[in-house]
Amino acid sequence: MTVAPYRLESLWQPDGGPNGRFTFSLFNLSDVALSGFTLVYTSLTRVIDAKACENATFVRRNANFHEFAPPTDFVLEPGKSWIFTVSGLHRPARHCTDGAKSAYVTLADGKHVTVGVSDLLLEGRVNEPPPMLLPEGRLTLPFSLQPWPAEIDARPGDGFPVVLYPAEGSSADDVRAVSTALSHFGRLFESDHAPFNLVASPQGQSLQFSVDPTIAPEGYKLAFSPAAITLSFADAAGRQYGLTSLSQLLRGARSHPQTFRFPVSGTISDKPRYGWRGCHLDVSRQFYPVADIKRLIDILAWLKVNIFHWHLTDDEAWRLEIKAYPELTTTGVLRGPDEPLLPQLGNSAEPVGGFYSQEDVRDIVAHAASLSVEIIPEIDIPGHSTATLTALPDLSDGQEAPDSYHSVQGYPNNALNPAVPATYEFLESVLDEMVELFPSSYLHIGGDEVANGSWLASPLAKALMEKEGISGTFALQSYFLKRVKDMLSARGRKLAGWNEVAHGGGVAAADTLLMAWENPQVGIDLARQGYEVVMTPGQAYYLDMVQAEAFQEPGASWAGTVPPAHTYAYEAEGEFPEELKDRMKGVQACIWSEHFLSRGYFNRLVFPRLPAIAEAAWTPRARKDWHRFAAIVPLSPKL
Repeated sequence: MTVAPYRLESLWQPDGGPNGRFTFSLFNLSDVALSGFTLVYTSLTRVIDAKACENATFVRRNANFHEFAPPTDFVLEPGKSWIFTVSGLHRPARHCTDGAKSAYVTLADGKHVTVGVSDLLLEGRVNEPPPMLLPEGRLTLPFSLQPWPAEIDARPGDGFPVVLYPAEGSSADDVRAVSTALSHFGRLFESDHAPFNLVASPQGQSLQFSVDPTIAPEGYKLAFSPAAITLSFADAAGRQYGLTSLSQLLRGARSHPQTFRFPVSGTISDKPRYGWRGCHLDVSRQFYPVADIKRLIDILAWLKVNIFHWHLTDDEAWRLEIKAYPELTTTGVLRGPDEPLLPQLGNSAEPVGGFYSQEDVRDIVAHAASLSVEIIPEIDIPGHSTATLTALPDLSDGQEAPDSYHSVQGYPNNALNPAVPATYEFLESVLDEMVELFPSSYLHIGGDEVANGSWLASPLAKALMEKEGISGTFALQSYFLKRVKDMLSARGRKLAGWNEVAHGGGVAAADTLLMAWENPQVGIDLARQGYEVVMTPGQAYYLDMVQAEAFQEPGASWAGTVPPAHTYAYEAEGEFPEELKDRMKGVQACIWSEHFLSRGYFNRLVFPRLPAIAEAAWTPRARKDWHRFAAIVPLSPKL
């Protein structure tokens, strides 16, 4: 492993500016003096006042990319440090991940060298022990089931079968389902003893299958006796979930026999609370290899989550291969110091890329379908389109000033222009390819965080607004999204989007599903307007949020502190009036990747909150129990 020749350390102090200040120290750990250089760092705490810095010159910023130069003729000798302060911040720092995420220096000859980065320190804050995210668990029934079933009336036994196997006379479909469950278990727990066998075993127990059309969709019933277990179901998903519950029961009894048992008699009758039990993953900010995507889908299926919302595009990269526009996954995916897309959110001197080929997508979609997981793809439009517009500059109005508006993340002119005819030609081609790749009933089109003021400096947009009698950004966004909805309808698909799709007049509520993320009240307001709603508020279900107040805790904090206990206790129906509850289709976890620079950060922030949301999506409110959850969730697989 190569040791970085330079290191950047940072301290946030509450004084020195309206939102405090950073003090940066760049250490020269090499044997050579450093001169004629600039320093780049990426940080979600952005500089908005270029003049508010000392002992440095602000060179430029692009969203989270910041570049500074030392004073003229400055030489950084070996073993010494360059110290400078930055006061013009857009918000105060609260946690260790609010500082620099990556850094590099650009030498006088143009070479870029990665700089080691330390966690941010916050003045006046002391180190505290990591918070206890879970209490000591407490069980009333010794069964390792998660999510907890709707009804359970089973008696624990003193032992457990070595394996479960399909009873003689089982159908080919039933045997294939057992084989699928066996493969699923083996991928998640490679060194654990398999719960199933296709051949009868004298030390095992037979599993009988029964189709029962009176059972709810995705539901199942397990009946236990010393002679056999009977799994009843109405559809393939119900059969799969019953097999998953048997896998969980047997794994818990085998691996923790002092805590968990396997049922010897009685029944488990189960069905989901909501039809939409989702998990979103942002792969634009950070790229996840195909193997990681498939493992996450395996985890979702283990938790009986049935929707994988795949956020494939954003300002930072376009990750989906579109054969009509190869530039999207060449120019529109590569970030680096000398690339069209500058480093962001943890990138250093080395260029980074990554995208999913159409072959990858077909493989992942088939993998998910085998586990009753539906993939909802998202291309985020019209905002969050920096990567798209970088790859396809002809989609811009060339007469528009280059920095006429900025997104909340700091990107200039980052929204597809509704007045450029090529925009619709582009989207027609993209949607044609997407419907061939994704059989989902919904395609998610984003629609979030379009900056107020977008397009108002575009002569083409002004002309369109005058022609159509449109006033303002959001009315123009509504015009654009109505056209996109028509495109989807023509292809037999329905529109899903974030709650801002309703801005400026929105789109027709029929065949439209919106995700309420800004706060819970938004979901109620959307339901009143006639939209179907999935609840995913940042204050409870955004898994990038910090889990404790301590400054050492990683994550974002704009939606507050979200400990697992709060995520588990949150009731998405909230104050929904009874007459609107049928429009609330379910709940969804959202994994935004700005802070996920490592697998360790991912697992620390996503678990145990993802299983908590899975239980909220499946288990009736009256059956939820935080202490029981805490006893079982350590058995959950991680990425």
